[in-house]
Order: sequence, then structure tokens, then C-alpha cells
Amino acid sequence: MEFASRTGRDGCKYNCQSADSSAEHHQHKNQPRDCSELSCDAEAYADGSDGGSGFEQTGDQRKPLKSADDNAACHKNSQIQEENRNGIPDDKLDEGVRIYRKYYADEAVFDDPNNPGQKVPGRLNNTIYQGIPEQLAKLRADGYYLAIASCKPQYQCIPICEHFHLDTMVDGIYGASEDNSRLDKDQVIRWAFQHIDFDENAGDKALMVGDRWTDADGAKACGLDCLGCGWGYAEPGELKAHGAYRILDSVDELAQAVEEYFA
Repeated sequence: MEFASRTGRDGCKYNCQSADSSAEHHQHKNQPRDCSELSCDAEAYADGSDGGSGFEQTGDQRKPLKSADDNAACHKNSQIQEENRNGIPDDKLDEGVRIYRKYYADEAVFDDPNNPGQKVPGRLNNTIYQGIPEQLAKLRADGYYLAIASCKPQYQCIPICEHFHLDTMVDGIYGASEDNSRLDKDQVIRWAFQHIDFDENAGDKALMVGDRWTDADGAKACGLDCLGCGWGYAEPGELKAHGAYRILDSVDELAQAVEEYFA
């Protein structure tokens, strides 16, 4: 999910440095923003799996992270929840977590779709959807604040975005916490809002853009509308059933749809 912030309360455009160039968010408390959220799980932008390690963004600082082994206990609960949803027997959950992490983070056994002949771990087995960089560039040029908000742990989400240069296309990257206190999409959205000084009472507006029911439900829980990405991973009818106000068929409709929403 992302946010796009457009005009400030004093008529000036709101700006924030990207996470790549600086972790410091230059906020103007007296400026309102039209914040358009563009899907935060990179699935709306990247075609494939997710994950990673490297840096954690906490507030306005980024620090080196511990190794995957050091962080293993922190994320076990959320991974077990996912395995339960996929029917893994209770006595196989720990083994499932171990195998998943091995191939997701460490074992370069998957063909790299971006570099034929090379192998990558599962977290880098992705391809950016064609046209996404151009659509994000249009929105930033129009003054929107763009932020990714993902249910992936933040320490994984940031390096994945960096690998695919998405960090240079948005203004902030926010994810789930290491202590399992911030797991659901609405919690991540609120976390992101805190860090961009989003203030609905001052006239700030936001739009969620996502490709799964979790994006739509998270938006609804935060009082936001959700613009659905029909090119993503949703099952037929999923986004409509969960209340997306509009569902796009192709990437090249994205920037125009956001502009129309805030018109």
C-alpha cells in the first residue's frame, strides 16, 4: 500500500525524501496532503515472492539488522499462523517454518527471472510489473506522497524494495514489527500514518491501493477506500467482495485512477 500526498494545508506540495536517500522524513505539519496509498505488499508492484534482511527502519533511523537466525523467534508466530491457514498439521509447523526460511532467505535455488542463468533465494524471485515505475513516477511528479505499507516484517520488506529499486520510487517503506505487536494491515497503515504525520482532522486524505483482501480490509478498518489492482494475486471476485470501490484491469490505469479519486 502507499500513500500519495499532494497539496499542503498552505497550498504547498508536501515532500518526503525516499528511504534510499534518507531515513529522515521531512514533514510539514501545517500542510495537508491528499495521501494516496498504493499497495504496500510489493505484490502490486512485483510479481513473485517476498522477504529479506538488511536494514530496519524505526522512526526516522535505519540500523543494521541482526541475522535471520537472531530474528527467527520473533517471526515464528506469524509464520505459524500462515501455515495453519494452509492446513499444515500442528506437529509439522516448526519443520515448515525451518524449511520455508531456508529457501526463502538463504538458498539460491530459484532461477532469477531478471538475470537468466543466475540463482536467487525465494525472496528475490520477483519481477516488477511492467509499467509500475512509470506510474509511480507520474504520481510523484504530481506531488503525491507514496509509501509502501506491508504485512511483511519491515526488516524483510526494506531490502527487497532496495533490491528492485522500489525504494527510489516511493517516499517511505513500512512493515510489520519484529515483536508481533504490528501484524495486520490496518496496524501497519496506522504505523505509517504516525510517521508521515497524517492528520485527517487537518484535511489529509489517503487512498489504499492493493491487490488482496487484506489490503481492502485494512483500508476499511482505517476508514479508507481501497483501489483494487486486478493484475495481482486476488482470486476472482475477491476484491469486490471485500469492498474495493474500483478494480483496475491494467497497470497503465493506476495514476489516472488515483488522480480521479482526489479530483
